Amino acid sequence: MASNRHAWDLRTRAHLGSQFYDVASFKAGRITLRLPELEELGDVRGRTLLHLQCHFGTDTMSWARLGAIATGADFSTEAVATATALAAELDIPARFVCADLYDLPDVLDGQFDIVVTTYGVLHWLPDLDRWARVVAHFLRSGGTFCLVEIHPAISLVEDVAGRLEVTGSIVDLGPFERETVRTYADDLALPPHREYTWYWPLGHVVTALCDAGLRIERLRELPVDVRQRLPSMVRGEDGYWRLPGDPLPLLFTCVATRP
Repeated sequence: MASNRHAWDLRTRAHLGSQFYDVASFKAGRITLRLPELEELGDVRGRTLLHLQCHFGTDTMSWARLGAIATGADFSTEAVATATALAAELDIPARFVCADLYDLPDVLDGQFDIVVTTYGVLHWLPDLDRWARVVAHFLRSGGTFCLVEIHPAISLVEDVAGRLEVTGSIVDLGPFERETVRTYADDLALPPHREYTWYWPLGHVVTALCDAGLRIERLRELPVDVRQRLPSMVRGEDGYWRLPGDPLPLLFTCVATRP
């Protein structure tokens, strides 16, 4: 976790100037949220919202721009400091908390109408059951949890000369250690560093949430992605990336409630 925290400190510094995040247009009023999470949550005006693993907060602040009473949490000190400064600069009423996700119940008080987390978050977590219990801890009775995530199937394949080949295993959960020198945002260079990730099948995600006392309301598998993860993916007019013929789901959404 310490290595991963360092990795996200490095990413925050790089991402601020990237075209992928386009902070300039966000400062001009752009809402950074995407259609899957907007469709799942609908009108958030006046509702309290906790955004877990929020990076440097543009999505958290976008929820606030849509009327939510928004709080973001992340374990990167660089990310939280950047988010706090951006919110102050833009006079957006969002607050940010720096804590390891598993320690967040010891740092942050209260429960929320909505808990949300999106895009590339779960594979950084070594314990999915503890994650689900944290989600349930912060969700009030009758509240809604929304997860929009990279589909785990994409982790099992590689693009070899335009053909998808299975190279991963659904039973090997990790941790997977790698040396990293670039980030996904504009393929920007980073100082060399180590990262650790885990593989979480869809069944593990749903079971963890159910075991934490939540009720699954919807589970959707989508053939689109927000960025190009494989060379054969093609960008459509709607801005989303797809594999030709839609052979695999690329994202999934999961909505759960706390009875």
